[in-house]
Amino acid sequence: MMHASNKQQPRQALLLVDGQCQLCSNITKFVIARDQAAYFRFASLQSPAGQYVLQAHSLSTSDPDTFVMIEGGRIYTKSEAALRVLRRLNGLWPLLYGLMLVPALLRNRIYDWIAAKRYGWFGRVEYCLLPNPNQAILLIEEREEAFPYVKEAER
Repeated sequence: MMHASNKQQPRQALLLVDGQCQLCSNITKFVIARDQAAYFRFASLQSPAGQYVLQAHSLSTSDPDTFVMIEGGRIYTKSEAALRVLRRLNGLWPLLYGLMLVPALLRNRIYDWIAAKRYGWFGRVEYCLLPNPNQAILLIEEREEAFPYVKEAER
């Protein structure tokens, strides 16, 4: 799913993840470790920044079962967001972007199944953990920090 946004976009992509999910915390660490260009910024879906971005883009503010990527003024969710992230990582991970050939309906059914089971399989955390304090700059928490990721008219 994607929506258009304004023309003045940041040079980074923003990932919104469930801040209470251990799997999502591990995914955040995984991405940071393979994102040598520091292309991605992160916000918890539950944070003021995450809630603001979701609301500004007319997405549910109460659905922690989704993964959102904002890149180049467009919104991507669920499996499409995940595959677009893999495309930007170092190593062989971009090869998995070929899974975009699988119909979105099937990809998102698998995504939804994992999302529904993630707390039971991986557990919960109080907040999305970053690998080390030096990478705190990658985390967007406050509403004002999220301004570049929403349309000017929505601010």
